Amino acid sequence: MPTTSPHSLVGRREEIDRLLALVHAAARGEGGVLVLRGEPGIGKSALLEHLERVTAEEFQLIRASGSEFEGELPFAALHQLCVPALAHLDTLSAPYRESLLVAFGLADGAPDPFRVGLAALELLATAAATRPMLCVVDDAHWLDTASARALTFLARRIAAEPIAMVFAARDQDPVRGLDELPGLTVGGLSDTHARALLAGEKTVTLDERVRDRLLAEARGNPLALIELPKAGGFAPPAPSPIASRIERSFRARMAELPVDARRLLILASADPTGDPGLLWAAARRLDIDVPAASAAAEASGLIRFGTRARFCHPLARSAAYRAAEPEQRHPAHRALAEVTDAETAGDRRAWHRAQATTGPDEQVAAELELSASRAQARGGVAAAAAFLERAAALSLDPAKQTERTLAAARTTLEAGATDAAADLLASVDTATLDVPQHASVDLLRGRIAFVQGAEGAVRGPDLILRAATRLAAIDPERSREFFVAALEMGLVVGRAAGVLDRVLDAARSAPPGPPDLLDALVRLTAEGHHTGVPALRRVLTGDEAGWTRTPALATVLAGELWDIDLHATIVDWLVRTGRDTGSPMTIRLGLSQVALHAVLTGNFGRAMAAIAEEEAIADAVGDPPQLYPRVHLAAMRGRRREVLDLFAEATTRGSGQLTANAHWATAVLYNGLAEYPAALDAATEAVSSGDLFLTGIALPELVEAAVRCGKESVARSALDSLTARTEPAGTTFALGIAASARAMVSDAEPDHLEALRYLADGPLAVHLARARLRYGEWLRREGRRREAREHLRTAHEQLAKIGLEAFTRRAADELRATGEVARSRSGRSYDHLTMQETHIARQVAAGATSKEVATRLFLSPRTVDAHLRNIFRKLGISSRRQLRDMPDLRDAELSV
Repeated sequence: MPTTSPHSLVGRREEIDRLLALVHAAARGEGGVLVLRGEPGIGKSALLEHLERVTAEEFQLIRASGSEFEGELPFAALHQLCVPALAHLDTLSAPYRESLLVAFGLADGAPDPFRVGLAALELLATAAATRPMLCVVDDAHWLDTASARALTFLARRIAAEPIAMVFAARDQDPVRGLDELPGLTVGGLSDTHARALLAGEKTVTLDERVRDRLLAEARGNPLALIELPKAGGFAPPAPSPIASRIERSFRARMAELPVDARRLLILASADPTGDPGLLWAAARRLDIDVPAASAAAEASGLIRFGTRARFCHPLARSAAYRAAEPEQRHPAHRALAEVTDAETAGDRRAWHRAQATTGPDEQVAAELELSASRAQARGGVAAAAAFLERAAALSLDPAKQTERTLAAARTTLEAGATDAAADLLASVDTATLDVPQHASVDLLRGRIAFVQGAEGAVRGPDLILRAATRLAAIDPERSREFFVAALEMGLVVGRAAGVLDRVLDAARSAPPGPPDLLDALVRLTAEGHHTGVPALRRVLTGDEAGWTRTPALATVLAGELWDIDLHATIVDWLVRTGRDTGSPMTIRLGLSQVALHAVLTGNFGRAMAAIAEEEAIADAVGDPPQLYPRVHLAAMRGRRREVLDLFAEATTRGSGQLTANAHWATAVLYNGLAEYPAALDAATEAVSSGDLFLTGIALPELVEAAVRCGKESVARSALDSLTARTEPAGTTFALGIAASARAMVSDAEPDHLEALRYLADGPLAVHLARARLRYGEWLRREGRRREAREHLRTAHEQLAKIGLEAFTRRAADELRATGEVARSRSGRSYDHLTMQETHIARQVAAGATSKEVATRLFLSPRTVDAHLRNIFRKLGISSRRQLRDMPDLRDAELSV
């Protein structure tokens, strides 16, 4: 291991104390993570090496590092970290063991993306069971995408394990996920400490004026203070960042070495593994005198050869690689490719071959294409994109080059690199494209535009429509699929700037086909609900169940049909399919819809559990959690602060339906709080975009707020719009909601009673309780206090039991106005728990073991047990059996 200067920790007391606190907590079984951030040369690596030295006796050390030249290989850094613990691989369950083997390229197949991080957690937790573990990840800014996600996932789940994780990353190169972990910025040294470090080095005798200039230019950067004097000469340099100055210092030292030593350094810089076996074998192929070259290289202090070849600093490795001319790098990569095993490291071998190639080479391009396929199967989307881009560059055949470029753009977009995908598409010569390729380009540009903000969200559907129009004559079926894709995108962004209208107008010119979803949607918007609803119902409930191809759209349309049973069917299919296939997108959509269904039916504990599981999966794949189920739950619970915070997040995060959801939620909140003018404003915003489903459920809120504010014409107009939607649907849900809204406008008792009758026949406990509250309020206004008390008392009990806190208070106020004080009700179990704790409590109450719960929430069993102890404390119990005796927990379903 390279050693740092004995003076390089000058002025780092605070940083050292933070690191020692982290490892001391891990030794007690309270694992944690810290990300050291700072500019190159600021001393992050020195702190890591110091931590390794002081914990050497008590802790197991496992180390990994990102590599500037290996960011394309999936799970490369995770593999480095897990190698010392692979002796425990056989103790893992078969699915976890298989996931790691496949992720590391040691077995064929596609790993469950959820299991890789959890399998790594279990592997390291098993290894740490007998002795605490320190995981050090240097150069984290160069982590491959797959490793970054897995390691971030891992870092968030070691709180109950004797594991400390420390990352070091450049602050100007943020890594998705790492920025959300606890961090410490390592800044420059004070002038006093900088002078002490410079004096302690004594590498050269410096003129006082030179020293002062050096101190000013280094700005407290320790590596600059150590390296810049070694570069000699202080003639005024051209302006350049400190990192470039330091690299030049390393290059100057390298230039003084013998030729073979320089070639060995170039070879080592091109090999991201640091494996001496590979390095010496490749060096011999280049006829390098290994003993003499390695001795000279080590004597320079630039590199140390041990169990791994390690440069003294990442900038030294960069300097060695960048200083080499192409005619020096190509032979190095060629030699490394020749000694790399094609069976166990085929992707790395292909990459070395690609870097060794000076011109088009179809054989290498085909090999890279195969590597891209393997990388994508292992979850390395960014790696697949890099392989495909290089394959395109090496292609001899123009047609293959185009196909590979389009594939690279598609995969790059999937990896989240929107700008890079757009650049790849811009490189395609559109004059040479056939019609299907033109359509593919339009589709990709549409998807890119969609994720580039509000303006792009308007252009995106138009580009996809252009793709659909191109295909109309030659591939009618695919053309219609593109129209539906554009429509789904239009639904996501709402009717902002008339997107949905433009999509449906264009869809009317789609190639004719059998009655399908596209046809039904066009009829719904063109001819209204009386014609469109029956057509939609036939498509969604027919024998073919075509909605399985567009389940996200189907959930919205089930709401537009006011069909709670169809919605339940779709949700059940989504959850089962997501679990069977391991598709993160499908299971997350399913769980979000489980939560929505549970909110509508008044099972808030189930909603919280589903939200917690969706959030766990989102975290596992490195995405933000879905927002709308949390918005719906918070609105119904009447949590003002939570709703307003979510509203702010929703308006920041997106537009369209997400914003419409937030407006609907605010209307529900303010109606519950009896703040009707605010509810009226929010409900008006919610219905203004005309979104499917959301407009329907927002109209009753608009009716209630308008009636309470004395806006009779607004209330009647909203009721007419609602009736136009509910009458053709004809479900008890639709008829009950319509009758309840009509009762508020008509102020007639039969309408109230009709609403109660319809809603009592369905599972919609929330709407039934609210309808009873409104009837009780009407009875009180009519002076029928005894009857009012009876209904208000029932409404209060139902609302309190479900957890509609704002509406419960409103019912209590109304009951008090009749002369009766509402009886307080003991709280629900989930009122005291977080969403994650609610999920754990429900699963355990249903008989799940800690290991089963851990698998579902991507935690370690020890972490689940720690959560259980908190749950027991909060609920005042001491056993799993007592959880099963709690009525609002024991209705849990292990299948959801």
